[in-house]
Amino acid sequence: MLSAETLAAAIDDDADAIDDIAALAATHPHEVAPHLPRLLDAGLLWPPQIYRPLDEDTQRALVARIEAGTDPAAAQFLDVLAFARGADAERAFRRWRDEPPAGCAAAAVERSTIEAGWLVTGDGIRELQAAVAYELVPGGGDAPVDDDAHCPWCGAPLWVALDVDTEADERVAAAPAHTGWSGRLRVTPCLVCSCVGPSFFRVASDGGAAWSPHTRKPDWYTPGPPERPGTVPPAVGPARATPHGASAWGKGGSTLGGSPDWIQDPHDMRCPECGSPMSYVGLVGGADLGEYGEGAWYVFLDAPCGLVAVEYQQS
Repeated sequence: MLSAETLAAAIDDDADAIDDIAALAATHPHEVAPHLPRLLDAGLLWPPQIYRPLDEDTQRALVARIEAGTDPAAAQFLDVLAFARGADAERAFRRWRDEPPAGCAAAAVERSTIEAGWLVTGDGIRELQAAVAYELVPGGGDAPVDDDAHCPWCGAPLWVALDVDTEADERVAAAPAHTGWSGRLRVTPCLVCSCVGPSFFRVASDGGAAWSPHTRKPDWYTPGPPERPGTVPPAVGPARATPHGASAWGKGGSTLGGSPDWIQDPHDMRCPECGSPMSYVGLVGGADLGEYGEGAWYVFLDAPCGLVAVEYQQS
């Protein structure tokens, strides 16, 4: 339940209270929804994820304010509307794709929807995130490694961070349905070297996975000695209450499907071959790898190009 004290603290820009509201909005949106117009009137626009359950009337009012072209803060409502994504907001973004409203750049219009998990295309809407999410349940013992493949930078065996099959488990079929992928999906980054920048892998529906030359080593990076992975979450578990229940911070937060819980800024992951936004698949939280694990590995997929990307973020 959202208390009056937490609501007042958030309006006063208390970071902890805002985090509490964001967490509640992700798992119990109906408890936050009645208070969103007040938060909006108070100018609390970040994080925009809290506005997913924003009512349609308020969304229509925001569309009108943006299109009036007289509100100096109108551009700040783009993210709010993209996450709320009611019917009127979606129609507005369709219009703005070709004719951005005054004071709003076309790039900002597209960025807002991508961060919210969808993209306006010439013939409709492309979903970039899943409508369902499942826990990735940690298992005991050592993490699986690909002993036949090694990191070309440090020489460590590649880590099997994710190994799922859409044809073997209906949950797995549901989570990446938005990607168009069918078959086995193995994601095999280097546990250490994948932390310094996006890593790309060529994947095949039979479970094939290979390090891609699209992965670029930063000039400043000097690989250390090879390191074998720790414990990983190998099994798909129960469904989360909402698609937004992943946690990049706490134990048990690893998730297949749903939406990303970014530690830093959202990453617009683009396919290095076709340039299109890649579809989000899930995250593996460092807290699930061992007692001292931290950060999170975010997994993206471009099914038509057969490429997976892994992005690591840490506080």
